[in-house]
Amino acid sequence: MSDTAAAADAAATGTPPIAAARPPASPSPSSSSPSPSPSPSAERRSALALLRHRRVARSWPAALSWLVLIAVILVAAVGPLLVQADPLRQTPSALLPPGSAGHPLGTDDLGRDELARLVHGAGPLLLVSFAATALAAAVGTGIGLVAGYAGGVVEQILMRLVDLALTFPSILLVILLVAAAGAGTSSLIFGIGISLAPGLARLARALTAREAARDYIVACRLGGTRTPRILVRELLPNIAGPMLAQIVMTLSVAAGFAAGLSYLGLGIQPPQPDWGYMVQAGQEFLFSAPRLVVLPATLTLLFVVACNFVGDDLRDALDPRGAA
Repeated sequence: MSDTAAAADAAATGTPPIAAARPPASPSPSSSSPSPSPSPSAERRSALALLRHRRVARSWPAALSWLVLIAVILVAAVGPLLVQADPLRQTPSALLPPGSAGHPLGTDDLGRDELARLVHGAGPLLLVSFAATALAAAVGTGIGLVAGYAGGVVEQILMRLVDLALTFPSILLVILLVAAAGAGTSSLIFGIGISLAPGLARLARALTAREAARDYIVACRLGGTRTPRILVRELLPNIAGPMLAQIVMTLSVAAGFAAGLSYLGLGIQPPQPDWGYMVQAGQEFLFSAPRLVVLPATLTLLFVVACNFVGDDLRDALDPRGAA
């Protein structure tokens, strides 16, 4: 019976028409096929884009801290080329007041130009701070990557060693390492770097363990990608954001340790100018010439505080939940 005849018969009897049997419609690709999961490269691109396109210095304390940090780095890099005075040369008259001829900030107790010593003293502090932080980042991130990815016995052994190192106060561990290696720039870098590595290792392990459970890492494993490539090309870029923020904060701790150890006589050795040692040398004249203590101490404090604010700013900017 045709559709027309069936409709006429249904109208005559008062019963609803029965729809003609039709083959089931084939499911549309959009409704049947599952949405494709992001590829490993897509996830990696999104993580790298997070590092490139987030705004920094979105508040005035953060902007001011960035300016202070950049200014200190510029002073350490190009300041010695602009200040002509020799920081080691002694003048016949000691403790010249600020504004003396040829000495805008005066001289110290040995007649050495204070401005030249402040400018040349920024370099050793930044050298030790950046080098020690780089060492801590390399060691800590490496241990955290291996422990978080391998898991099991390897993770237990590595993290128990990290916990053992964390049981010592950081400053005590630094003093022990520097005292064992001898005072000097190299031992200072080694001592500070090793003492700060455990904290970065714990963060790197936690971030790596979280990323290692994601689908793109599972796909890499099933695809036969070698472990070193997974660690360096897949995991490291995706934990770089939080690690970078923490490393900048660690830079402030390294600067504080470097200045403190120089103050104790375990860091940069005289006669090389250094802000920490300048505070120790000038404390004898705290009341007669307070600038010998106040100036290097203030510059060190500004650098440490700026690093903390910059680290906070980077952490907020690289937070995936934050606004781009």
